[in-house]
Amino acid sequence: MKLEDIKVCVLRIEGTNCEEEAYQAFKMLGARPEKVHLKQLLGRSSPEMRRDLDDYQVLMFPGGFSAGDYVRAGAIFAARIKSGLSADLENFVSSGRPVLGVCNGFQILVELGLLPSFDEVISEEPQSALYTNVSGRFECRPTYLKHENHGKSVFTSLLPRGEVVMFPSAHAEGNLRFPREKEREIVDRLEDNDQVVFRYVDPDGEYAGYPWCPNGAVSNIAGVCNPEGNVLGLMPHPERVMCRYQHPDWTRTGGDPGAPGDGRVVFSSVLDHVSKRF
Repeated sequence: MKLEDIKVCVLRIEGTNCEEEAYQAFKMLGARPEKVHLKQLLGRSSPEMRRDLDDYQVLMFPGGFSAGDYVRAGAIFAARIKSGLSADLENFVSSGRPVLGVCNGFQILVELGLLPSFDEVISEEPQSALYTNVSGRFECRPTYLKHENHGKSVFTSLLPRGEVVMFPSAHAEGNLRFPREKEREIVDRLEDNDQVVFRYVDPDGEYAGYPWCPNGAVSNIAGVCNPEGNVLGLMPHPERVMCRYQHPDWTRTGGDPGAPGDGRVVFSSVLDHVSKRF
């Protein structure tokens, strides 16, 4: 498939506020993104605005505060999808097409049961949760991530394992947790399945606590994929560092300000995967 033919659905509802950055990230690389409201997929719009999820090759849940984060972050968005789009979404994922959830998007994927999704495409109930940050406050800061995946994730296929990248974080509920009595067992299973994609580290690439891990997530996990590798949930924002000038240190380190930023590889990887497979 040609790059310019890859259609990306950037899905939003009220409260979503990072759809423009997500749209621009894919557009910058030559794909055909479209900002789509959930009502357009549910048939609750005018006929000319109707959209079909099956017409897209990539689905992205961008960041923000969908439905005001009422109940729990991502819970209302997920409930609306489950009530009217569950079968379409399951078919989308089962077909191998990629789904990316960043920040609030990660929270939505967890609430949907798409992550970590050990035994089913979509689990009946959430298997994990993204709790309030251990600092008790909204954390907006540059965060360093080490790429931990051995090759399963289609979103990091062009990023060498062990590479440290900087993606900014901006969230109040990014503390990834599993049921306490099974937490170690689940983390081990994620590692055995090659589902851990990124972990928080310090600038030297060493695992560290706050502020380098801004939320207190178990085992410093910042991003996980499903067992097939085509669904990725990530708390920090790669779409906010598509160019070098978007890094906080770019004026001190020199170089070409228009050079690729650390986040570009996530979008390049998935588009490269889709262009070769579909």
